Amino acid sequence: MDHLQLPAQGRNPDEVLTDLSRFRAKDPDYKAGKLWSLVYHLDEEHDDFLADAYRQYSSANGLNPAAFQSLKQMESQVISVMAGLLNGGPDTCGVMTAGGTESCLMAVKCYRDMAAKTRRVSRPNMVLPATAHVAWFKAAEYFKVKIRLLPVGKDLATDISKLARKIDGNTVMVLGSAPEYPHGTIDPIAEMGRIAAEKGVPMHVDACVGAFILPFMEKNGHDLPEWDFRVPGVTSISGDIHKYGYAAKGASAILYRDLDTLKHQMFVYQDWPGGVFASPAMLGTRPGGAYAAAWATLQKFGEDGYCDLARRTIAAVDAIKEGIDGIDGLKILGAPQGPLLAYGASDKALSIFAVADQLAAKGWSVNRVQNPDGIHAMVTARHLEVVETYLSDLKAAVATVRANPDLARTGSAATYGMMAHVPMRGMVKAKVLDTFAAMYRAGGGALELEESGKPGLAERLMGRYVAWKARRG
Repeated sequence: MDHLQLPAQGRNPDEVLTDLSRFRAKDPDYKAGKLWSLVYHLDEEHDDFLADAYRQYSSANGLNPAAFQSLKQMESQVISVMAGLLNGGPDTCGVMTAGGTESCLMAVKCYRDMAAKTRRVSRPNMVLPATAHVAWFKAAEYFKVKIRLLPVGKDLATDISKLARKIDGNTVMVLGSAPEYPHGTIDPIAEMGRIAAEKGVPMHVDACVGAFILPFMEKNGHDLPEWDFRVPGVTSISGDIHKYGYAAKGASAILYRDLDTLKHQMFVYQDWPGGVFASPAMLGTRPGGAYAAAWATLQKFGEDGYCDLARRTIAAVDAIKEGIDGIDGLKILGAPQGPLLAYGASDKALSIFAVADQLAAKGWSVNRVQNPDGIHAMVTARHLEVVETYLSDLKAAVATVRANPDLARTGSAATYGMMAHVPMRGMVKAKVLDTFAAMYRAGGGALELEESGKPGLAERLMGRYVAWKARRG
């Protein structure tokens, strides 16, 4: 395949910007509230505000805090605000990162290195709920930390009855989520923190979703379990400013109780020919625009603004829950306590993945979950405007699938159903890796996956599975 070439001569800027607009044609319609993840959009005015703030520092680099002191001042103030929201103490400290995944990676790196230095742990493990965000599994793979999983009970909440027994001399950390992503449940942080403290093991709270909405839900009068630095065993918390903080993308943070712990996250190399180098987190170059937009957003909304956003978000969540409860064949999965939820089929004859396909056909961008199968929704304040339409389309989708059960064996429903239920998980991983990697061919390999006549992922998985079953007799 021939690669794309740079234009021989630079193009007119207006034409380039027109092309950028054209590229969005197949993107999710998040500005109309049709997207239930990835984007936290309020309105065009706020987007313009973020762009203006970002633009002022778009060339600034937080790599060297002694150079761009403005960025270090903004970062320090953002961390201080978050420390207050999360009930941190006078020694609470932290670092801004480029996203929740970097924050999670940094916690694992920090506690692995701390255990190696202070306890000479050479075969590290960490205890995670099965519902922990996938970033923690990525961190385990990257940093060679073995995972010990806490299962979920019938209510889909984390079962911590065996937590104490899973902690041993090689355990470097325990994780809890506030809330966890698949079902929106806040893990039993207080009890987990107590057990971790008794065992002398650090505990991190993944509040990448919750950090900028749970505190304001509490201020609005919602009764939530303690999940932050009020819990003595909690030693660090991550929170994304670009989620319910509504900052521009590229803004998260990780906070620790004290500087002695944070030091284990940092990297210093003193013998580089380019000079002594120090970095607080994963990235070298740290985009100044993200700092500026995050700082500006906190100042713009203030406590009253975030309380209003939380009120509108939870109003939308409550309306969706009530609507789902009123649709025969559907049920809420678990006991969501914050801004996200998942729902599945209470009737085994109803394919929830086929329902998802019907919603997608009406323009909704739908996320699926598995174990158990369901449809996921990360709800924002903006969704309050579209709840009635969404529930109406959902009711119609359920009716369509009931009337046409064969829909479960076509389209995305077949693909997701197969990937969720084929017992050979290694085979699923291998085929998904092949398909995913093909999307990163230079020049647009993703488009090649859509060529007509090619078998879909579900068909390829089924073929492999049938062949495997035949070999086993």
